[in-house]
Amino acid sequence: MKAGQVVHELLSEAGIKINGDKQWDIQVHNDNLYSRLLSDGELGLGESYIDGWWDCEALDEFINKLLRANLREKIKRNREFVFFILKTKLFNRQKESRAKMIGVSHYDLGNDLFRLMLDKRMNYTSAYWNKAENLNDAQEAKLDLVCKKIELKPGMTILELGCGWGSFAKYAAEKYGVNVVALNISKEQINLARELCKGLPVEFRLQDYREAEGKYDRVVSIGILEHIGYKNYSTYMKVTERCLKDDGLAFIHTIGNITSTTHISLWTEKYIFPNGMLPSVAQISKAMEGLFVMEDWHNFGPDYDKTLMAWYRNFNKVWPQLKEKYGERFYRMWRYYLLSSAGGFRSRKNQLWQIVMTKTGRKQPDCRIC
Repeated sequence: MKAGQVVHELLSEAGIKINGDKQWDIQVHNDNLYSRLLSDGELGLGESYIDGWWDCEALDEFINKLLRANLREKIKRNREFVFFILKTKLFNRQKESRAKMIGVSHYDLGNDLFRLMLDKRMNYTSAYWNKAENLNDAQEAKLDLVCKKIELKPGMTILELGCGWGSFAKYAAEKYGVNVVALNISKEQINLARELCKGLPVEFRLQDYREAEGKYDRVVSIGILEHIGYKNYSTYMKVTERCLKDDGLAFIHTIGNITSTTHISLWTEKYIFPNGMLPSVAQISKAMEGLFVMEDWHNFGPDYDKTLMAWYRNFNKVWPQLKEKYGERFYRMWRYYLLSSAGGFRSRKNQLWQIVMTKTGRKQPDCRIC
């Protein structure tokens, strides 16, 4: 059977037509696409899009349909993918000596890009759309939800592991009167965070989470667990336990995987988040065991779909201001990243979790307010 016919039949299972008239149908510009998809799988799908071999108006819905039809399981894995999986099992790809790779390759891309794409506080994690109608309000709602879940009170000390551009630290210091020590491995993020939080009781340190010291009333991480790697989840929990006071609260906000794996897609690994991976419930709970009591586990994955679509609209709107610096290939790569990620949450292959933890013996907090 010819490659084109195989791909046609596979896409038909997902309700997708080649050169069809639906928004989620793909328009093929290069017939070599079919053999490339069968040989290179997900990596070939993303790279051929960047190369301009195909287009799709509703790329997010195209990915949603692919994932719901489980097509990734029906395409034979090539040697590169098998070797990639083997490396994730044999080596600690998120060890401390490699930790700064993600900062340099992704978070240091340019503050101009992220300032124009994100909300006014520069949150680069999912917003909370429960009662919000726009991105700014939804991100403030997320920050306030975190503060309420961990029962912040004036004068408390907070350790934030992986702080982005300081959105949580700034909000918590301004609105709740707390003192924050925030760790990050991205120089660009740290520099801007210090500027944005000038005059507030917030200290930013260019450090890996494993270097955290001291004792704090609260230990918080919002969007760092996706970069830690399954071989280091126990280390992360031990660092959190070491730095948390006995009567304190620990908090995690993370994207989650519905199955336990050791890797992300080859395309995402190569182009967006090197050394990244998404934790499962089993992987987190195993690392937590013996150190913490799980007090609350909140899942609102569909909110990340809405957040990513809002980021994409912002990015698309401001692209004329960015195109000279970043170029057309970057536009196609970034569009694929944002919209395919939205499709991942829409299909429910990816989840979004907030977890509240305490040390054994502490009184149960009143954190179940979602």
